[in-house]
Amino acid sequence: MEGATVVSGPLAATPRRFRILVALLGIAVVLAALASICSGAVAVGIPAVLEVIGAHLGVGPGSPSTVDEQIVWSIRMPRTLMAVVVGAGLAICGVVIQAVVRNPLGDPYLIGIMPGASLGAVAVIVGGGAALGGLSMSGAAFIGGLLAFAAVFVLGRQNGSWPPARLVLAGVAVGYLVSSFTYFLQILATPNQVQRVLFWSLGSVAGATWDDLPLVAVIVILAIAVLLVNAQRLNALSAGTDLTATLGINVARLQLMLMLITALASGAIVAVAGGIGFVGLVVPHIARLLVGADHRRVLITATLLGASFLTVADIAARLVRAPAELPIGIVTAAVGAPFFLWLLTHPSRGSRATRARSKRLPESPSDMVKIATPGANA
Repeated sequence: MEGATVVSGPLAATPRRFRILVALLGIAVVLAALASICSGAVAVGIPAVLEVIGAHLGVGPGSPSTVDEQIVWSIRMPRTLMAVVVGAGLAICGVVIQAVVRNPLGDPYLIGIMPGASLGAVAVIVGGGAALGGLSMSGAAFIGGLLAFAAVFVLGRQNGSWPPARLVLAGVAVGYLVSSFTYFLQILATPNQVQRVLFWSLGSVAGATWDDLPLVAVIVILAIAVLLVNAQRLNALSAGTDLTATLGINVARLQLMLMLITALASGAIVAVAGGIGFVGLVVPHIARLLVGADHRRVLITATLLGASFLTVADIAARLVRAPAELPIGIVTAAVGAPFFLWLLTHPSRGSRATRARSKRLPESPSDMVKIATPGANA
């Protein structure tokens, strides 16, 4: 599995099939969101949910009860929308990281963002906000993630660019180093603080509010838009930095832009939702299995898959031990690990990936132009 796993998906055969897939995934996101709003310790019916939403949007004549309005609009709506945004953001971050580092295990953990954010959050939990100049836990997590990412990027630079193998090694080294400080702080923590650290490190959208949503939503939406505009360049980059340079593309500048976008989106997500794992690792592979290697399709598919997957995972986290809740990272890991075991136990998938990738790799600069020129292969 060298390089991002690429499989020529059966649903990528025609634009019509791709449009049908996107429509189905869009419906899945809506249905998952509706189920999320209805589910919980107190069940709320679909008519009541639609009545509350309609009343707040000014499109319905109904007068929902105060209890339904509090549950639906104040608690579950921001939580559900946060799950949608976080899932989509983690998925597209995984797509980009796997393309840049050309490694199937690429995700925000690999480039130091998650370990750095964990250190910032744990420092606030154990030492209090005063220990970091009055920063909140979210602020400390965001800054910690960006600082760790900056260290990875500085150490991974070589001759004006970022070779994928060097970037991966730098990410692993910085991740372990930062994690050692995190573990040291946990040793100093009280049992109550350790429990808070554990819950945060596994991630949750349970505490999401309307105030938390706008900033992370804007960052993720802008990141998706910019990445879609650069999808053709991502295609070229995933084929190799040397071949990308033959097109006249500034590889170092492209890598820097892509990783900065990923760092900002991942940092914002971790700051509000904690260290949710496996979404950025698993969803990009599923997207490629469905639609193939073209990032114009992979990004859209991964966005919708990530949004629906994390929303369903949040429902499961609420219901498995109701009325208590599990950290959402437990659910995503329980799904993600078996998926990779399935890939390992199905060698035909690996051979198909190798054949598909070799077929899609360009053999000349003219073939690269077909990949990276807007409108080509549409």
